[in-house]
Amino acid sequence: MTIQQLIKAALAEDIGKDDITSRLLIPEKTTAVANIVAHSTGVLAGIKVCAMVFRTVDRRIHFDPLYRDSSRFRSGAILARITGPARSILTAERTALNFLCRLSGIATLTAKFVSRIRGTKVTILDTRKTTPGWRELEKYAVRCGGGRNHRKGLYDMVLIKDNHLALVGSVATALELTSNARLPREIEVKTLDELRAALAAGARWIMLDNMTVTQLQRAVKITAGRAKLEASGGVTLKNVQRIARTGVDYISIGAITHSAPAADISLEIVTD
Repeated sequence: MTIQQLIKAALAEDIGKDDITSRLLIPEKTTAVANIVAHSTGVLAGIKVCAMVFRTVDRRIHFDPLYRDSSRFRSGAILARITGPARSILTAERTALNFLCRLSGIATLTAKFVSRIRGTKVTILDTRKTTPGWRELEKYAVRCGGGRNHRKGLYDMVLIKDNHLALVGSVATALELTSNARLPREIEVKTLDELRAALAAGARWIMLDNMTVTQLQRAVKITAGRAKLEASGGVTLKNVQRIARTGVDYISIGAITHSAPAADISLEIVTD
């Protein structure tokens, strides 16, 4: 699904046959000016998508962004100014804000994780734990927050997970069966013994799943630079710095997409 298709689907879901309230209350030729206002501090993502929503509803709407994606904003900041037919502005309002608040929330949470591990060599990665249909946008928001994208889907990387291993039988067998893949390859391990097996089989990128900080420290020593190590599972803002200091290369965090709180942003009609 393209972003434009997603926008059209979201608008159809919200508007249905008609914005009844705006049609009954607002004369057709009434014009208005509105501001998009932040009520929290955060990192912006999705301002262009927000503009696309308004223009999809009515090409006569003029959308003037005052902040760019990836920029930080404070509570009270006017992020954009909108002028045009009042009915159309109100019709587009909620859908546009849903995109902007959701994506800015992801960027903001990502930026918090990135800030916590500053000074280490670690890169914050996202996961596939995204809203169905929103993956392209949510991964874009992660980048706005200073994180990096892991694989886009099942098609662009070999990632051997625990359920694959349960069916195949062993780490060595899984790595042998995927040895000719012309894609990046990573294997998930849950124990230090599995880590040793992966290293012995030539793995160059290993995910350390739900390991304690002590286990991660031991994993780094065992690996001794022979493979890139990714810590995953149970990562929070409270423990991410301790995890980063173990010496792993990456930390992947599903929460930055599936549990990010929406940014507090509203649309306010200018009446004076």
